[in-house]
Amino acid sequence: MGATMQLVVGLAGVASSSPRLAPPCAVATPARAWPALAACRLAPACCCGAAHLPRRLQHKQQRRCGIRVHAVETDAAAGGEAEAAPEEPPSVDFAFVAPRLLPDGTPDVHYRTACGGQKLRDIMLDNYIDLYGPYDKLLLNCEGGGECGTCIVEVVEGGELLSPKTDVEKELLKRKPKTWRLACQATVGNPDSTGQMVIQQLPEWKIHEWDK
Repeated sequence: MGATMQLVVGLAGVASSSPRLAPPCAVATPARAWPALAACRLAPACCCGAAHLPRRLQHKQQRRCGIRVHAVETDAAAGGEAEAAPEEPPSVDFAFVAPRLLPDGTPDVHYRTACGGQKLRDIMLDNYIDLYGPYDKLLLNCEGGGECGTCIVEVVEGGELLSPKTDVEKELLKRKPKTWRLACQATVGNPDSTGQMVIQQLPEWKIHEWDK
């Protein structure tokens, strides 16, 4: 129950019990480069197996895996000028860790990418990430009002991207670890922010402990 394990969240593998499709503005994609983190062991898998990703992300994945992509020059007289690929907007990469391990003992990690300047609660709900667990009932949570304290998350990495704790958080979380935040109160950077975050879902229900 309180076992300490090691989690290596990286481009080489993604463990997920139920892959889900995210909205177009927040495509589910492996993060750019995740550091080695303490808690659980992520099973390795080939990062090149990204056939389920959109074509733009497949190309991006191939570049990260060392696959060379050659551009073919087109004849302007015959087929017109080649269109330049649009530049990707700034975004923040997330690794959301579920509180329970998968049957094989590896962590259930879901990768997402979203624009900054939003509440962490909105990013999680828009990307179909479990936020409330057993508290997901009208009579148990305030639906983002900052009154019930049921949207607690643990910020394992990337806490510097979040806004400072509000007075509401300080009051409701005064007896909780400093790394715990209310997702409805924490804003992730601004629209120009980039970086990586590792978020533990439902920390009160997790079966493993993060090394500090």
